[in-house]
Order: sequence, then C-alpha cells, then structure tokens
Amino acid sequence: MTFTTWAAFAASSAILLVIPGPTILLVVSYAIGSGLRAALPAAIGVALGDLTAMTLSLLGLGALLAASATLFTVLKWCGAAYLVWLGIKLWRAGAQFQAAPRSGAPALRMVAHSWLVTTLNPKSLTFFVAFLPQFIDPHGDLLTQMVMFEVTFVVLAFLNALAYALAASQARGFFAKPSRVRLMNRVGGSLLIGAGVAAARSTP
Repeated sequence: MTFTTWAAFAASSAILLVIPGPTILLVVSYAIGSGLRAALPAAIGVALGDLTAMTLSLLGLGALLAASATLFTVLKWCGAAYLVWLGIKLWRAGAQFQAAPRSGAPALRMVAHSWLVTTLNPKSLTFFVAFLPQFIDPHGDLLTQMVMFEVTFVVLAFLNALAYALAASQARGFFAKPSRVRLMNRVGGSLLIGAGVAAARSTP
C-alpha cells in the first residue's frame, strides 16, 4: 500500500465519519442524558462495533477477490453507485437529526449497547463492502492492507464518536438547531456523491 492510498483512505474515512448516522445518534443521546461520563464508554463501544463490522466485511471481500477478480471489479462499480445514492439520500434528509436523551445507564451497558448498534446495523456492513474495495490493491498483500485499514478507521471512529459525545454534553443545544443539521447533511451528502463519482472514474 502506498502512502497516497493510505492518506486518501484516511481522509475519506474522516469525512464520512463526521456525517451523523444511527450510531452517532446513540452517542449523542447518551451524552445529552448522562453528560461527560457517557463520552468514553460510548466511543469505545462505537470503535469495537466498527472493528467487528469492518473485519466481517474485509473477510468477505478477501474471499470474493480470491474467487474472481472480475466480480471484485463489479463490486467496486456497485460500491461507487451506492456511495452516490447515499449522498443523494443524505442531501434530501434536510434537518432530520433527533436523539432522545438516555440517562442513568452504567458504563458497561453503554459500551455494549453502542457496540451492538454499530455491529448489527446492516448499513455498516453494506457501507464497508461498498467503500473498502475502492482502496484495496488486488495485487498487494491483503492481510497487511486489512490491518492498516482497520487500525486507521477504528482510531478515527473512536475519536469522532468521542468528539460528538463531548460536544453534545457541553453544547446540548447545538443539535436542536435545524439549520446546522441541514448544512451538515448537505455538506456530507455532497462529499459522498463526490467520493462515489471519483471511485467510479478510478475503477478500471
């Protein structure tokens, strides 16, 4: 894996992680209800969940690559189209971002709940299957790439969830303003569409 490929993966991951989804909604709801004490447990649960979902996705991609390079290329095209579709859907979401406060949960329960929601979210597995092939070198060592991608993404996912939790616990009124949520969704949607188009153009 070249440094350019890794940097592109890290940058794309960071951008995509900022876009709020079901997992971030859960993190925010815990932070709103329980304050700072929820930040670390919720972030740890998210990181573990992403690690689980990403490992399952990479194992499936590895098996597909071993079976057929053509099918792998087709998957990359489908993945690019999926990213564009997600971007359009997010753009049209408007100001929808609601998280009901959750309070009083023990730290271990917050970790387990965040892990479960992240791992069992079908969109997580689908997203990784669509996203990761854009950066995998079929001629390179798959195990090395898996480790690098997983470590990078999990660290970024942890820091992103922690940042959301800290922000929500300190500024609980931020997510109550529709204009901010709408702007976040439209910027995120545009970035997803751009990532999908770029992936389609780079796919042989």
